[in-house]
Amino acid sequence: MEYEKLMEILSPEREYAKANFVPIIRDKSSKYLYDFVKNNNFKNVLEIGTAIGYSGSIILSAADINLTTIDINEDYLRIAKNTFEKLGYFSRVIVYNDDAWNVINQLRSEGKRFDMIFLDGAKGQYVKYIDVLADLLNDNGVIFADNVLLQGMVESNEKIPHKKRTMVVNLRKYLEVVQADPYETEIVRIEDGIAITRIKRR
Repeated sequence: MEYEKLMEILSPEREYAKANFVPIIRDKSSKYLYDFVKNNNFKNVLEIGTAIGYSGSIILSAADINLTTIDINEDYLRIAKNTFEKLGYFSRVIVYNDDAWNVINQLRSEGKRFDMIFLDGAKGQYVKYIDVLADLLNDNGVIFADNVLLQGMVESNEKIPHKKRTMVVNLRKYLEVVQADPYETEIVRIEDGIAITRIKRR
């Protein structure tokens, strides 16, 4: 489905997210995500942070992909399932209603592999997840992490508000890890920042 048509269809979900303070991917980043998926030959994608199915729908619309998606919020997932069904994509989706840490370790123990991991869950957990996520990647797989600059605070020298401090510290640690061996990472400085990480082939 073309991106512009998709945005029309997802307009109610976008309005719901805005009215109910549901975190969804921002506009320029969503177009970047759509184009990134469309321009790569991904078949299996893991999404951490389903929310109401907005970003998952963007991924599913960009290519003929199977999506495995995780969220701990049952209310969000009810809406997400409706979103996927509305677009006719639900047959290509596996949904886990659990803490992402539990699920990614389960997937690793099952030997699952993915071409792309869309990381958009709890920002403070990214650095905790990274080694497990690396084990879930196929050769030439990619981790696409959203919000890594967190409104510019991650790269700022200004004092960080107390309630954001742990998140910012952990995102800084994440970026430090994924910009060193065995990883290579491109930082895309649009909106809240995207980190695109690959593993130097082992």
